[in-house]
Amino acid sequence: MAKYTKLQVIQTMKETGMVPVFYNADLETAKNVLKACYDGGVRVFEFTNRGDFAQEVFGELVKFTNKELPGMILGIGSVVDPGTAAMYIQLGANFVVGPLFNPEVAPVCNRRLIPYCPGCATPSEIGAAQEAGCDVCKVFPGDVLGPAFVKGIKAPMPWSQIMVTGGVKPTRENLEAWFKAGVTCVGMGSNLFPKDVIAAGEWGKISELCAGALEIIKSLK
Repeated sequence: MAKYTKLQVIQTMKETGMVPVFYNADLETAKNVLKACYDGGVRVFEFTNRGDFAQEVFGELVKFTNKELPGMILGIGSVVDPGTAAMYIQLGANFVVGPLFNPEVAPVCNRRLIPYCPGCATPSEIGAAQEAGCDVCKVFPGDVLGPAFVKGIKAPMPWSQIMVTGGVKPTRENLEAWFKAGVTCVGMGSNLFPKDVIAAGEWGKISELCAGALEIIKSLK
């Protein structure tokens, strides 16, 4: 069962402006990355459903987060069907993210008052997702669509709350382009978690990258 309300999740996404996106099959590695992000100031974290037994890792991460990381909101990503959404909600997901919009996922999340952030790449997809009760829509893939797409959406649909994911980098130039375009928050994956840093277990560097990105975002709001 979710620990945080829908309003708390969305408000924290807005306030921090960044949602790290991460997957690793090894529980201890995932715990260390989650803790490193927390130490860097992150308060919303998306673990992705991208490998065998990912649900087992996620279930343990929820227990770890609830015990050791007060205020951290943990959600699940890469969800494409209602069955998977229901399973992760039962494991404690506070929000559900997908690379696409599946209208069958929305009622599952709405019934439990869980935010559903579907991946959208057209105005019609965003409009349909909003009609289904999705407060925050994920523009994906961000590096393909670009900041101009977000700016274009916000002109006729200024109420839209956009989380962009895909190719977002923890640099001032990149983040400034997205926030000037009007995003609510950004999802950031591989650029926050360099493979060599993960392999070396240099968790402090991840904390530094998170803290730096959050500082830049704060200055842009």
